[in-house]
Formats: sequence, C-alpha cells, structure tokens
Amino acid sequence: MTILRDYKLSGRKAFAVLLDPDKVEQDAFSTLLNRTADYPVDFFLVGGSLVTDYSHKEVIATIRRHANTPVILFPGNPLHIEPSADAILLLSLISGRNPDFLIGQHVIAAPLLKKSGLEILPTGYMVVDSGTQTTVSYISGTMPLPYDKPDVAACTALAGEMLGLQLMYLDAGSGARKPVSTAMIAAVRKAVNVPIIVGGGITSGEKAYEALKAGADLIVVGNGVEQDPDLLPQLATVVREFNQSVVQA
Repeated sequence: MTILRDYKLSGRKAFAVLLDPDKVEQDAFSTLLNRTADYPVDFFLVGGSLVTDYSHKEVIATIRRHANTPVILFPGNPLHIEPSADAILLLSLISGRNPDFLIGQHVIAAPLLKKSGLEILPTGYMVVDSGTQTTVSYISGTMPLPYDKPDVAACTALAGEMLGLQLMYLDAGSGARKPVSTAMIAAVRKAVNVPIIVGGGITSGEKAYEALKAGADLIVVGNGVEQDPDLLPQLATVVREFNQSVVQA
C-alpha cells in the first residue's frame, strides 16, 4: 500500500486497530466505529493467528457501513483471504524457522490472492518475546525473538529487506505483558528503510508515543480499544500531535 510508504517518506505516523473476528462484539464494535469519527483510525486490520469464526466478510461489511477507513487483512492462513478488503499483509514469519510460515502457506494462497484483486503487501513478520507465550508462537511452532536482543531483530529485518519484503512488523502478540522495546524498534529502524509496524502491549498513549519516537511508522492495537474507552482517544491524540509536530518542523 503506497500510502504506508508515503507516511514514512513524510515522517508522519499512522494508527491501526486490529480486529479479531472471534472477539468482535457487535454492540461494542458499532460504538467503536462511530467513535472513529471523532478519533480517527488510519487503518483497520482484520484477522488473527487462530480464527474459528470465519466472519471476515461480515466484519468488513460493518466497517464499510460506518467508515471509509482502509481495511487490511492480517491472515493466519489462506482461509482468511477475503476479497472485500483493500489489501493483505502477506506475512512471512522471518523470526522463526518453520518453512510453512516462511513460504509454505504462501504457495497455497498465491493463486487465490492472484484472483482476489487485493493489494499484496509483502511483510516480514517478527514475533518478539513479551513475557508470555502467544498464539502465533504456539501455532507456528517457533520461538519469538528475545526481548533484549535488538541486534538479532535488526539483522533479521535487514535480511528480510534484502529479500524484497516491503514492510517489517514487530509484534509482541495479543495479551502481551510488555510491548516491543524501544531499543529494538530503534535498532530495526536504523537497519532498514522500509516502513515499520509495531503491535502488542501498546496499552497507553505513553507507550504509543515511545514506539513512534523510537521509529515505528504504524502502531497497532487490538480489540482492547473496545474494552478501554480511554485508549482510542489517547492513541488518536498521540498520533495527531506527533504528526502536527512534524508539519510544524
């Protein structure tokens, strides 16, 4: 999605809400979508590592009724491909060594994606230790990157960029006890030129600001924004003020 590259080139930051179809509660979801009129969200990500209720199409249709915000798929497997979205993060799990999530699932998905009309966003997906085992590490059978090894993350991202991946996604995972460290974000930012997405454990405006300041281009928060009424305005305000400072500079 060229808009992500445009954000990075301009120095502006972006904010996305990740919606797990299994965890979307219709009343809270509608309230969240209505609130984005006052507290804008740049993107909605739809998906997850383990989805048992394949309601992607319904979730996307609800978003379309309330907002013009672009929708990007965050797939766990080829069954999560839904053509009514705008784009898909084609995730290669470069932090792990399971060939199925490096390339295997992609071979199965490729002909479906070719027909879908979705914009394909080749993404280096890097799972980072957050103090608890995440669904993605369990499902993929891979170990996360050590929390305190920013150099390992930087070299991993650099290799991904050299292989042609267009985005890097550092993810502490759903229910993270701590977010990706600012030292790791900064190390990856120094190593690569592509946009960096950071998610997991961003539970306050302060944590969002620290991630953006360290070099994240897009921050991602999960369904927690539905449970915490204060989080959406906090994050939207942080991103807006960050971008205003860029314009004024």
